[in-house]
Amino acid sequence: MADQSELYTLAEEIPELDHPVLVYHLDGFMDAGRAGRLATEHLKTLGARRIATFDTDSLIDYRSRRPPMIFDTDRWTDYEAPELAVYAGEDAVGVPFLVMTGPEPDRAWERFAAAVISLGERLDVRLAIGVHGIPMAVPHTRETGLTPHGNRPDLLGEHPAWINRAEVPGSAAALIEYRMAEAGRDSVGFAAHVPHYLAQAAYPTAAIALLNGINSATGLMFPTADLDEAAAEARQQIDGEVAASEDVAEAVRNLEVQYDEIMEAGRNSLPLAGSPARMPDGEEIAAEFERFLAEQNDQ
Repeated sequence: MADQSELYTLAEEIPELDHPVLVYHLDGFMDAGRAGRLATEHLKTLGARRIATFDTDSLIDYRSRRPPMIFDTDRWTDYEAPELAVYAGEDAVGVPFLVMTGPEPDRAWERFAAAVISLGERLDVRLAIGVHGIPMAVPHTRETGLTPHGNRPDLLGEHPAWINRAEVPGSAAALIEYRMAEAGRDSVGFAAHVPHYLAQAAYPTAAIALLNGINSATGLMFPTADLDEAAAEARQQIDGEVAASEDVAEAVRNLEVQYDEIMEAGRNSLPLAGSPARMPDGEEIAAEFERFLAEQNDQ
C-alpha cells in the first residue's frame, strides 16, 4: 500500500495510547436520529484532544457543502472551515481511545480509506469501529436494537438479524471497514435502529445504544450521564406528541405488536408464517436508505 500520510498531519505531541480503539463517524451519509454524530460528539467531551487532521482541501467539494462565513457591516470576520480530525480521549477508568469525526469526503474515497489505515498503523490501532443510525419500522417504546457487522464476529454480541442481504448506497465509512478487512485489520461497526418516524430528529437513545455496543465489544467504559438526561427529555417529548394524536398512537401500537412478534419468533427460532410481522427484505431496506438520503438532500 502506498504511503497516504500526505492526506493527514499529526500533532507534535501524541499521548501514550497503548493499542487504542478508533471510533469513527462521518457526517453526510445515513445517520438516522443523528445517532453516530451524537455518540462521537459525546466521546469528544471526554477530555479528547486533536492529534491528527486530514487535508479537507483535497477531500471536500466546497460548492456542494459551502462552509459558513460571517459578514459584519463591511468585512468578513469569520470563516468556519470544515474539519475532519482524529481526537484522543480517555474512558471512565483512564483507558485511551481515539475518535474520528468530520464531513464525509466528497472525493478520493480510496485515498482517504488508505490514509485512515495508514494512520491506524502509525498509532497502533487495534480495532476500528464505525457508528451510525438507520431508520427502521420499530417503536420508540422498545429497546433500541443494533445491527453489528465486521470481520470480528466474536466482538459483535448477540443481536437479532433484521437484515440478510441488501444493496444500498455506498459510503466512505463503509469503505473504510471494507478496505481494513482486506488489509487484515480488525474493523467492525454498529448501526442503531431508529424509529423511522424519528429519523430526522436527534434521538439520544440510539447514541447510548451505540456506546453500549462499543463498551460490550471492547471493554471500554464510556460514561453516558449527559446522554441519559437528554434521552429522558426526548422520550417525554415524544410520548407527549404521540398521546396528542390517536392516529399516531395507533401506529405506534401496531409497531409494538409487530416488534414483539418478531422478537418472540427470534427467541423461539420459529418462522413467522401466518403472522403480520416479518423481517424487511433487501429491497425494502435499500428503498428506506434511498428515501432517507433523499429527505436529507431536500432539507
